[in-house]
Amino acid sequence: MPSRKRQDRIVLILDFLRSTDGASIRDLAAALDVSEMTIRRDLELLSSTGRVRLVHAGAIPAYGEADSSPRGFSRGFSLSDPRSPGAEEKMRIGQKAASLLEAGDVVIIDSGATTEWLTRSIPAELPVTILCFALYIALEAGRHPARAVVLAGGALQDETLVCQSPEGVSLVRRYRANKAFLSAGGASESLGVTCIDASEAELKKAAVASSRTRILLADSRKFGRVTPAWFADLRDFDAIVTDPGISLEYVEIVRNLGIALHVV
Repeated sequence: MPSRKRQDRIVLILDFLRSTDGASIRDLAAALDVSEMTIRRDLELLSSTGRVRLVHAGAIPAYGEADSSPRGFSRGFSLSDPRSPGAEEKMRIGQKAASLLEAGDVVIIDSGATTEWLTRSIPAELPVTILCFALYIALEAGRHPARAVVLAGGALQDETLVCQSPEGVSLVRRYRANKAFLSAGGASESLGVTCIDASEAELKKAAVASSRTRILLADSRKFGRVTPAWFADLRDFDAIVTDPGISLEYVEIVRNLGIALHVV
């Protein structure tokens, strides 16, 4: 049985992962002021009980860990848990992003809690075509007949319900969208916009390459943060939607790059 000190640390690790949708071992070690080896051992314990999914150099949360099926799929999987840290900010960001849609738009919607809030917030009567690669985004998007939904297929990842395959990446690259809404694990001026999983980064790169207007949905915790897998530079985005916690430094960086900034 884990010691009391380790139990407290594990609670903090889970809170951190849920607030950021994933983190590197280095980030977790810095945030908790412990060694990377300590974090690695804690993550291995959490992974063995199905509470996190280990990815290259880090981990992502498994919100449905209590269910016998992957990520609670049998009860209706959702990342947008209103009890999770930062949920209110992500909800507002998603709602603002939905207001940027217009009738007839062809859009690519990335995976993530913020993009799920976006999908939930699209007016039922708004006719749009949505290309996505996360099953829960496709299911939410398809609830209303005014929307056309295209799901880029592949192997379904148990912990994230994202479909991953070279064919799925190729489909996204062949598509053309007038808007793409991307999520991220980190957004750095010098090291770019990153995510925790290298496989998902390929889908995100394809979305960036296939869209005319690229919109980054990122809560303020993501700015200045770096996760292992690069998929774009900040200057590749036309607009960013975030919350009021964004630092003045990054407000200036974003505006100097000519990116439209929506703070909600």
